Amino acid sequence: MYLLTNGRLITRDPEHPYYEKGAVVFDGPSIVAVGEEAALQKNYPQAEVIDAKGGVIMPAFINAHTHIYSALARGLSINGYNPTNFYEVLDGMWWNIDRHLTLDGTKASADALYLDCIKQGVTTIFDHHASFCEIPGSLQRIAESAREFGIRSCLCYEVSDRDGEEKALQAIQENADFITWCEQEKDPMLAAMFGGHALFTISDKTFERMVAANNGRTGYHIHVSEGMNDVYDSLQNYGRRPVQRLQDHGILGPKTILGHCIHVNTAEMEIIQETGTMCVNNPESNMGNAVGCSPILQLMARNILVGLGTDAYTNDMLESLKVALTIQRHNACMPNVGWCEVTKMLFENNAKIGEKYFHTTLGVLKPGAAADIIVMDYKPFTPFSGDNIDGHMIFGMTGRQCQTTIGNGKILMKDRELVGVDEEAVNAHILEESKKLWGELNHTTY
Repeated sequence: MYLLTNGRLITRDPEHPYYEKGAVVFDGPSIVAVGEEAALQKNYPQAEVIDAKGGVIMPAFINAHTHIYSALARGLSINGYNPTNFYEVLDGMWWNIDRHLTLDGTKASADALYLDCIKQGVTTIFDHHASFCEIPGSLQRIAESAREFGIRSCLCYEVSDRDGEEKALQAIQENADFITWCEQEKDPMLAAMFGGHALFTISDKTFERMVAANNGRTGYHIHVSEGMNDVYDSLQNYGRRPVQRLQDHGILGPKTILGHCIHVNTAEMEIIQETGTMCVNNPESNMGNAVGCSPILQLMARNILVGLGTDAYTNDMLESLKVALTIQRHNACMPNVGWCEVTKMLFENNAKIGEKYFHTTLGVLKPGAAADIIVMDYKPFTPFSGDNIDGHMIFGMTGRQCQTTIGNGKILMKDRELVGVDEEAVNAHILEESKKLWGELNHTTY
């Protein structure tokens, strides 16, 4: 049993949202008690003390959409790559990477992303993987890394016709096999979805095969209307808009995530709402790819469950939160919109999305909830209370201020030192695999 104490405590529990001198008691994967420091010290004298050193104690973050396969791209320059549109970004960079990503490269990518997650206070992710160089067994490699680093992970493989029928069939089988494995393992820290790339690379025949292989066992995780090419393809080749096409194939529903949803119209929003389907916004990636701004204000006005992801553009959820707010205000040309929506996306909706796949209470510090807790090294120089904590997060904090990370009751990082991880050895392996990948992409040696 542990007592995390000596910090300002943000609980995200509406009944007791903030304690100026708070503490959390946790034992195993669950929180036992939350409250005033003095009371908990008296009630749990046998607990091992973790000193927050005056920092801010709060729930760990959840990333509702990311891509492990892109982790080794940091600093990469591919010869001849000079994209002028979204398709060229995909084909020249991301599809190029995944066509060269081996199983060892996949494992190194997962290690790199999980290390970054721990350092930035993220203990739960929803990943959407692609490694068309070597597909079979790739989700197992990621699951292996998830277990090693202690990150709660919902995984899927990106089905696509872009590299031919054989690869599409392998991708479908990889999803099906991993779903079956998760059903058998019953690991509370691992879950499966059925992945799909985007509609413009998935034929009706492939959708039918995906649905048959899934057989109603889990939800789908798919990119939708990220670029206008997705909309054009659906209209020109199928006479339907993307969300309508998904509805035709039975893809939508309360456990399905639609990533991006930038170019959805009001009729599609109504379908998303009626089917209870989830959406995830990835603002920095959308801006970087110059594909547009997702209409999250309109989506949330319809009570659609919209979460916040990063698309692996960053692993810092607070960075993503800041950009989500500014792009909505910029797009609306109004400086007084978006605050409630974006904070709800990160601090409430991501937890609701997570709870659909992991049978525990997430995103809140209260008795019985998952012991997913972080300490931020943040000393406010303006008044700090339960009434203005979101303002301090948006304008005062970044993920790199995380000093202690606890996931499912396991101490993953304490005072910025990783626990149970030989970081130098892990980094050396990641570097070697990235050199191999970069050499393949540029036909050279690094």
